[in-house]
Amino acid sequence: MCIRDSYLINLLIHNYLLKYLASLLLLSILFTSCKNHDKELKSLLSKGDTLKIEYAKGFEVVSYDGFKLMTVKSPWPDAEKDFIYALVNEGNTLPEGLEYDQKVNLPIEQLVVTSTTHIPSLEALGEEQALVGFPNLDYISSKKTRQLINNNKVKELGANESINTEILLELQPDVVIGFAIDNENKTFNTIQKNGTPVIFNADWLETHPLGKAEWLKFFGVLFNKTDKATQLFSEIATSYEETKKLAKSVNKKPTVLCGAMYKDVWYLPYGNSWQAKFISDANAKYVYGYTNGKGSISLAFEKVLDKAENSEYWLAPGSFSSYDAMLKASSHYNQFKAFQDKTIFSFASTTGETGGVLYYELGPNRPDLVLKDMVSILHPELLKDYTPTFFKPLN
Repeated sequence: MCIRDSYLINLLIHNYLLKYLASLLLLSILFTSCKNHDKELKSLLSKGDTLKIEYAKGFEVVSYDGFKLMTVKSPWPDAEKDFIYALVNEGNTLPEGLEYDQKVNLPIEQLVVTSTTHIPSLEALGEEQALVGFPNLDYISSKKTRQLINNNKVKELGANESINTEILLELQPDVVIGFAIDNENKTFNTIQKNGTPVIFNADWLETHPLGKAEWLKFFGVLFNKTDKATQLFSEIATSYEETKKLAKSVNKKPTVLCGAMYKDVWYLPYGNSWQAKFISDANAKYVYGYTNGKGSISLAFEKVLDKAENSEYWLAPGSFSSYDAMLKASSHYNQFKAFQDKTIFSFASTTGETGGVLYYELGPNRPDLVLKDMVSILHPELLKDYTPTFFKPLN
């Protein structure tokens, strides 16, 4: 090998080593930079202000400078992941590297909601004018929102199972508030792919009456009215707890039966359900209060008769609003003491102008009114001058 070849080889090796060292240095700088950035982001996220949630289990909110992170836990039964929503105030940006499922710009000016339980929260916050679309408008009972509907301010979007996405997207809402029973959410996926964010609301999964009502704060966050939502919820919770305390002042606990038959199967709420909690807090004994589960208990008529024949009260007998209608459906209903004594009370007849049942819409938001209804029925000596909001005696 000549001297010139040896020189060239050494030069190539030298250049290679320089490039190798430069690459290592660059990787080291990038690694250190990423590590420092991750450390800074972690430090930032540790300094947020967490919204106080007392009863609801399904969501949490942490506020930072210029943005908020809302986490909806288990948006449907047995969901495998939580959903994180980045809510960004006008004129602000999100930190680089922040992980989230959907981004929503605040303040919200127009939105679509998909459950009647969302309507009372909008009205309580004075934001019902922001509603531009809803699936199946006839379900809405509120007079205030019905006026908006009658003035063509709120568009019909079809049914929840098949929302008209074309009309919805034409409305250009800032966000859609959805709910889902499982992860098969093709409609919501389509909406999101077209640039409209969807936030899941899981108020319906809460089992404590005040837990459902506390989702008022969920909407308060979206409209930058957290303080107002917190104050309103505090008033509802105080009213509920005072009524519960009043009911506990009575020693006698009347027995209560619920539900009715559908195609020869009697459906009743479980003892750990939202409905059963009201009965317990009204200082009464629900005959199936010892049970636990999800959904409804399904029993044969004979088993219910054997267990609950002598129940003193019968609340929420399905969709029935009269004794005659019950007898036409099944003559066996008259074997129950509550039927004979005419102590059956239903919310089915309290409806809006287009037939929507008010209890399904307002009840979850105003559990204090539901509890007062029940106390006035089960302990009539305690609330003598009270006019029930939802439950009325069967005709």
